[in-house]
Amino acid sequence: MMLDVDDLVVRYGAATALDGVSLTVGDGELVALVGPNGAGKTSLVNAVSRIVRPASGRIVLGGRVAQVPEGRQMFGELSVEDNLRLGAWRHRPKDPTAVYELLPDLQRLRRQRTATLSGGQQQMVAVGRALMAQPDLLVIDELSLGLAPMIAAQLVDHLAELNRSRGTAVLLIEQEIGLAFELCSRAYVLESGQIVAEGTTDALREDPALQAAYFGGFDIAEAED
Repeated sequence: MMLDVDDLVVRYGAATALDGVSLTVGDGELVALVGPNGAGKTSLVNAVSRIVRPASGRIVLGGRVAQVPEGRQMFGELSVEDNLRLGAWRHRPKDPTAVYELLPDLQRLRRQRTATLSGGQQQMVAVGRALMAQPDLLVIDELSLGLAPMIAAQLVDHLAELNRSRGTAVLLIEQEIGLAFELCSRAYVLESGQIVAEGTTDALREDPALQAAYFGGFDIAEAED
């Protein structure tokens, strides 16, 4: 098992962000965590990455984890290649060749300041920077945030290729349900700090009660056609 979260509780003062959340990601598995703004998705990401300390519960990691943070968090005055190398600050070598092979557009942009890149290009740098840590599990917080649907779909294709070629597991935290279900075979639905549904994306996609209750009646299957 690459990630095992059991009965996780995260609090900020008197406010409870996560209340008894449990989920798993198997070796080489692609799993989505979906839900609306304020559901607690980023709190879970930060707990897994040890940025916040849970009030209670258990998190067990079966390998190295790297996070692609919400909002990308680039060092804008540094070049693409310098941003990538920062992702390998605990590892040697810091050679980005393997990242360029997976994301060839970054090699063309390697000397450009990241502040001058488009949102999609910056997100690609954020993914590449995380990959420089040679993770077994990639945790991605809001991949599609601020991106055109076509650009987000291209990044999903890159993640699918990463999973096929290297076996890297992915936990994708995402509001765009159709996008998340395109990549992942299994998903959890988070609402108000609690898991309210889980299962294969095929099963969740076909559940009209779930769509009506948590996605405003939005027909995922039709949206993906």
